[in-house]
Amino acid sequence: MKVILLKDVDNVGEQGSIQTVSDGFARNFLIPQGMAAMATPGRIKEAEQRLQAEQRRVRKEEEASQAFADRLDGMRVNIVARVGEQGRLYGSITAQDIAEVLSGQAGQEIDRRKVLLTEPIRTVGEHRVTVHLVGRLRPAVTVVVTPEGGVPGAFGDVATTPASEGETSSAQSGPAAEVDDELHGVDGQRSGA
Repeated sequence: MKVILLKDVDNVGEQGSIQTVSDGFARNFLIPQGMAAMATPGRIKEAEQRLQAEQRRVRKEEEASQAFADRLDGMRVNIVARVGEQGRLYGSITAQDIAEVLSGQAGQEIDRRKVLLTEPIRTVGEHRVTVHLVGRLRPAVTVVVTPEGGVPGAFGDVATTPASEGETSSAQSGPAAEVDDELHGVDGQRSGA
């Protein structure tokens, strides 16, 4: 049975397209759910006219966006993130993050829904990401994820230099050591309380 889709239907087609589906699928699912209408000669003609108008609109938008797509194609986007020992990110880089940085670099707003990611980026390195501008314009950008401070590790660089001669090495330093010194006194004896 021929139907005209009133909404996008996964694995069937996009809104406004004319599709041939099984009679049962059309009568029991698509039409009752308001996703499709039976394809009569009048509706088919209307759908074809709408489809042609949509194709003309998309072609005009493609022509207008071609220069921007050429500018985006091959662009490198650098994003700094907190990273663990194995190069895995604490959190992830999402389409929203990429769209914000890319908009700043390109000088034109890019909607996060146009950044095509199958899943968020969770590792350090270079990742190819496609930006779907309009129609067939899909420039590819390279997202370079680098660790915060340039060194993998959640807490940055940790000093591991040994104490020089004459210095005593203590297990504690900072505020906890100061509290410990107040409780035990400088000589290690507990001060009277």
